[in-house]
This record gives sequence, C-alpha cells and structure tokens, in this order.
Amino acid sequence: MKKLHWAAGIILAFSIIAAALISSFEIAMYSDFGVYQREYEKYDVLSDLDMTMDDVMHVTHEMMAYLRGEGDTLSVITTVEGEEQDFFNKQDRFHMAEVRDLFIGGLNIRLGACIAAVICILFLIVTKADLKRVIPRSYQTALGISALAVLILGIACAVDFNAVFVQFHHIFFDNDLWIFDPATDYMIRMLPEGLFFDMVIRIGGIFIGILAVLLVFSFVPAFLEKRKRKTAEENRSN
Repeated sequence: MKKLHWAAGIILAFSIIAAALISSFEIAMYSDFGVYQREYEKYDVLSDLDMTMDDVMHVTHEMMAYLRGEGDTLSVITTVEGEEQDFFNKQDRFHMAEVRDLFIGGLNIRLGACIAAVICILFLIVTKADLKRVIPRSYQTALGISALAVLILGIACAVDFNAVFVQFHHIFFDNDLWIFDPATDYMIRMLPEGLFFDMVIRIGGIFIGILAVLLVFSFVPAFLEKRKRKTAEENRSN
C-alpha cells in the first residue's frame, strides 16, 4: 500500500505542477492587458502598423478573446495604414484557429490535472496515508524533476530563443503557415519575436513563483512536527 501511496503522491504533485504551468500562461496572457501596450511601445509596433494604440489594443482584446473560445471567426475591422480593413487575413485566421485549439486543449489538460489531483487526494485520505509525509515529499521530488526541465529550457531560450521558438512550432503544428511575411501580414508586425521572448520570461516568472510558494508550504508539516517534538521534549524535561 505504501508504494501506491507514493505513486498517488507523485501523480498528485505532477498534476499540481501541470495545472500551475497552464495557469501561468493564462495569468501572463490575460491578467493585465497593460503588458501588451508596454510591449507595443517597446518594439514601436505602432509605427510598423501605422495605427493608433487604441486600435491596436482593440485588435488585441478581440484576438485574445477569440483564443479563449469567444466567437467563431477572427475578424476585426479597423484602420491600418490609413485604410479601414480587416486586420487579419486568411493565413492569420487559419493559424490562430490552430493556436486556439492548442490553448483550449491546454485548459482541458488543466481541468484533467485538477480532477486527477482530487482523485489522488481522496485515495490518500481513504487509504489513510500519511498525508503530512507523502504529499510534501512527493511534491519536492516532482519539483526537482520539473526544475531541471525548466532550467534546460531556460538555458536553451537564453542561448537561442529563435531556435526554440521554431522548434516549438514544428512540434505543435504540422504545416508552415505559422511563417508570416511582415510585408503582407499585419499580425506579425503586431507580434514581433521580442514580444514572445518577453512573454516567455513573464510566464516563467509566474510559474516559478507559484512553484516556490508551494515549495515553502511543503516544508510546513515537517517544521510543525519538529516544533511539536521540541515542545514535548521541553515539557518532559521540566
């Protein structure tokens, strides 16, 4: 039974980490739209598009709402380069539909991870596992493995973000329609590679922050137990 307890603990830990990762994406992308405005100013996107900030932010809000499943078609009529037209072209819509499927798939994975975590907790409770020992140690083990993966990915991004960015698209997309021409595609002018790099840093910071908080909490049971033993020993000596 102890092996099953540890197996359930490890599954629980990785489920929590997976949910934290996907939540980090969502928090980074949706919690503060001001970050997009700052990025647009940083990379002088308005000059490349010949658009006002209000129009660019309107396009951004509509695009991000679409990625969460709102609306059937990605189409935003706005003023670009002095002409009122649809900001998105056919290739944009095709690729962003694939991105939306990927994003919604991630949200479904998070839901599945949460369900798996609840099942594991219920199993540990019903089978009377030592929760104060199994859950913290399982999390610390899973965190060590995850931290190694994050470190490797972080080093790769720091060395050559473009190569990682390209490889990501090769893994998740089975076509080359994610390759855009800035001369004809407004979307790639609005979303330069530097913006994606900054967003990865933002996501990574949130993810690491969540994991760090959980790590601190994982040491609480051991700390309380040690304090309890120390108090008991002092009482006996008195």
